Amino acid sequence: MIPTALKTAYAAAAAHIDDTPFLKVPSVQRGRIVQWAVDYGLAGLIQSGQWDADFRWRYFEKPTGQYLEVLLSHSVVTVSQVAEPEKQPRDVRFRANRRLRNQGWLKGLPDPSGKVETLGVPHILLVHGHQDLNFAHLGLPNEDHAKGYLYRTPNLMQMPHEVAAPLYPIEDTDVEAVMTLKEEIDKWRRDNANDA
Repeated sequence: MIPTALKTAYAAAAAHIDDTPFLKVPSVQRGRIVQWAVDYGLAGLIQSGQWDADFRWRYFEKPTGQYLEVLLSHSVVTVSQVAEPEKQPRDVRFRANRRLRNQGWLKGLPDPSGKVETLGVPHILLVHGHQDLNFAHLGLPNEDHAKGYLYRTPNLMQMPHEVAAPLYPIEDTDVEAVMTLKEEIDKWRRDNANDA
């Protein structure tokens, strides 16, 4: 369901940008519109019951806006666009605090703070392509931002998934009329075969 939601969001963002004249100026950041569409799509999956999870909107450390937090029974998922799939999103304070949560939950790794219970549930990143939707991964970010991920799934976009319906409905075809036309053409061809 995640690849389908991402594809739908990217298509909706592109259609919205194409249909809105003031979004065609060079200063528009297409990535922001894509991210809003992705957040809307993922929240919609949860609200519709397709994704058994909950969500909430959280303020960034510096309250410049809010981000979507998907609440699973065992972890928290946040969503980011990245240019390179093996790299974590830019290093910001709220994300750095969440990376610490993964350390104490992984078997065999020492607890970095000595207080695992205060760290909360593990943090998973859902990262997807920045300009194009050529990849999407779920990953456990490493505490050391430069080291990327403790674990990252294979590319979700290359896994089998449901294909979303097109943004615009497929033209309604009158099958009976098409069959009648086909029969008329076949009859005309038979009747005029000697003329050719």
